[in-house]
Amino acid sequence: MSAPSLTPSKAASARHAQPPVDGPPQRGGAFARSLKRNLTAHGFLIGAVLCFAFFSWYPMVREFFLAFQKTDQGEVSWVGLENLETVFNDPAFWQAWRNTALFTVLALVFGFAVPFVVAIVINELRHGKGYLRLLVYLPVMLPPVASVLLFKYLYDPGYGLLNEVFGFFGLPEQQWLQDPDLSMLSVVIASTWMNMGGAALIYLAALQGIPGELYEAAELDGAGLLRKIWHVTIPQTRLILSLMLLMQIIATMQVFVEPFLLTGGAGPEGSTTTVVYLIYQYAFNFNNYGAAAALGLLLLVLLAGVSAAYVKLSRAEDE
Repeated sequence: MSAPSLTPSKAASARHAQPPVDGPPQRGGAFARSLKRNLTAHGFLIGAVLCFAFFSWYPMVREFFLAFQKTDQGEVSWVGLENLETVFNDPAFWQAWRNTALFTVLALVFGFAVPFVVAIVINELRHGKGYLRLLVYLPVMLPPVASVLLFKYLYDPGYGLLNEVFGFFGLPEQQWLQDPDLSMLSVVIASTWMNMGGAALIYLAALQGIPGELYEAAELDGAGLLRKIWHVTIPQTRLILSLMLLMQIIATMQVFVEPFLLTGGAGPEGSTTTVVYLIYQYAFNFNNYGAAAALGLLLLVLLAGVSAAYVKLSRAEDE
């Protein structure tokens, strides 16, 4: 049986209906269209990169070179490890590190535990959570100088509110910022009040992500409040707790504003001299930018080591 033949008109229509053969893709045109489409995003990205480059990366690189240089009447010369020797031979060097370590430990005891407890209390409440979140975060919104001046008024030995409360209960008045044994603790209390709002909200968000079935199962097993916190809350928020621990260690090791404004920086008998305040003294009081950069480099190496240890431990736990 023969196949049906096409008439001339149908054959012409079929030829016209065939799709045209596309040529090779225009790569240049596609790249131009892609660049034009993402030009705004690239512009914002370039702005962010430039900000980091000028205000973060360049100062870090410049600090590294300054740590091994000395500037004398505008002339820069390489001095090797001389700046490090100057820093190590300074009697205030070891005292600054001891005070910084003490501040870090006390700040972790108060600033790490208190926000977590506050977050647990707010999470257990049924009403007024929004107002309490605002109340807890309010100190963070205040300017740091205003908060520090408020505590300076509270700590005043003459008319301070704390001594008034102590006198009302028949307790002896204290020299909060003038006593070397109390000055660092006073600074830690002020710093905790100023900065705990952000940590408390982060903990609260983590607590609200815990499934309620876990608490119900714990209650069926007869677990009380403390056992539920220990066996449910802490394990479920372990990642956030470890990350916040690292961030608070890094932040507390760089404390400067609170002791500088409350005790003038050094404090009574140097009891509140911190590493960052000593860097400030080298740079702006002694005009020794090389020693300031060297001490800053030591602090950078220490914090980088702490961060590396955290990453290594985190990976070991994940494996």
